[in-house]
Amino acid sequence: MRLFTRHVTDTELITGIRAGGAQRRQFENRLYEKFAYLMADGSRKHRLVEEDCFSAYSDTILSVITNIVTSQFEGRSELKTYIHQIFTNKCVDLIRKRTTNRQSVHDAVSLDDSLLQLPDDTRLIIQQLIHQQDAALLRQRLQELGDKCREMLQAWGNGYSDEEIAQTMRYNSAAVSKTSRLRCMERLRELYQKSR
Repeated sequence: MRLFTRHVTDTELITGIRAGGAQRRQFENRLYEKFAYLMADGSRKHRLVEEDCFSAYSDTILSVITNIVTSQFEGRSELKTYIHQIFTNKCVDLIRKRTTNRQSVHDAVSLDDSLLQLPDDTRLIIQQLIHQQDAALLRQRLQELGDKCREMLQAWGNGYSDEEIAQTMRYNSAAVSKTSRLRCMERLRELYQKSR
């Protein structure tokens, strides 16, 4: 006989998350699973790619958990409404960010176009210098991220899957590993943007 898990109420989720300990983690997972359908909605409504929807949803759940624990979520609305609003805002933020980044790309002069005007041997030397500088900057930024993020991003860059990373680095699941990896990537992007 197969047992089905029963529907968890908002009150049970909130109480379980605030309880702390191992129980908290179970209720965090239940919260994550209960509203996971929002990722498909985000993809359809906001036309975001799957990874962006996953990132927005993961950030949403982490924010909601923090707000529950710190009592910023006061229960004036249902969790579904609250989570949906935060998720929508995060999707809109991603769209705005992408639109702003696209606009700045159009304002720039292409380095490749400039390199094409140089003689072949000079172009090759400049391309090698740029590659060396990019690699050195990447190593520096990875050092700034810290050991855990650096290890995770290097493993991912070497072709390890989120499942393999989760097992190696002792995360609960591939989804948790992916969330952590996306957060590390976002921190890496922010470090690059600060250096400009």
